[in-house]
Amino acid sequence: MTFKNQERGKKSSDRLKIYLPSMVITLLGFLVAYQFVQPAPPKAITIATGGVKGAYYAYAERYREILSQHGITLNVRSTKGTVENLELLRKGDVDVAFVQGGVGEPASMPTLNSLASLYFEPLWVFLRADAPVQRLSDLQGKRIAVGQEGSGTRSLALLLLKENRIDEKNTVFLSWEGEKARSSLMAGEIDATFFVASPTSSLVRSLLESGGISVLSLERAEAYARLHRFLNKVVLPQGVIDFPENVPEQDVQLLAASATLVVRDDFHPALIDLILQAASEVHSPGGVFEGSYQFPSREFVDFPIHKEALRYFKAGPPFLQKYLPFWAASLIDRLKVM
Repeated sequence: MTFKNQERGKKSSDRLKIYLPSMVITLLGFLVAYQFVQPAPPKAITIATGGVKGAYYAYAERYREILSQHGITLNVRSTKGTVENLELLRKGDVDVAFVQGGVGEPASMPTLNSLASLYFEPLWVFLRADAPVQRLSDLQGKRIAVGQEGSGTRSLALLLLKENRIDEKNTVFLSWEGEKARSSLMAGEIDATFFVASPTSSLVRSLLESGGISVLSLERAEAYARLHRFLNKVVLPQGVIDFPENVPEQDVQLLAASATLVVRDDFHPALIDLILQAASEVHSPGGVFEGSYQFPSREFVDFPIHKEALRYFKAGPPFLQKYLPFWAASLIDRLKVM
């Protein structure tokens, strides 16, 4: 009995010598692998938009509905516009932001990345119909609403006016926008107003359909676009707003920046896929200036494309997200390293 017990003890000791190091190595392997596992994506994120009556806010609401179907809460924060959005994003007060092309300075904000461009945002210059204005340079000495501080409209308007030697020394600039700018123009209190907005905007449509107001066709749009790569020449075709009333009465040449989505470079990669899927659902049908499936796009952006967004444009949504709920696909994707 003693001999048999000794044999059993020896076998147990041998097993322990074999299995214990294996268990320790396996445990260490899991501990090391765990360092490379992405944390779970946050359940709630915040997006910076613009005014509550603007296109950015409206699109964010549509994103919110789509993301809620995947268990993600999108908090929509209204702002003064692109300049404020970039500052909020840089400070980490929001997670993602709508940004008008050409406003940000990538060199001064190296931690920001683009996800995609979404659609063209034309610049509209509305005038009194009897105003003797053929070019932007003719606005010198006039009273002009150029948008509020922090808005993309103001940034672009001042850039183009400066190139035509128009500044606050020789022209009156008013920080008005929206309904105040529209009603002031209609009442003859100002000579012109600038808007960066979609042609579907109720504000734009009301001015296009107003008998006493005209929109300036930029005959040198191609030249501006050549000088500023973030701008594109687009054409509003005759009659496209209202066929029976033939609005506009002729083709109108406009300049357009692009609306883009921007995040910090540490934004969770799983949410990038989800947001881009939402953007595809909302923007891929196209519009007056955009072709079907032209957007979202990796083109027309100022900030470098995030590496996960680049992968999305090359390969589409992750395989698991095509067949599993978002939370399950995200969990499996995180644990596959283990």
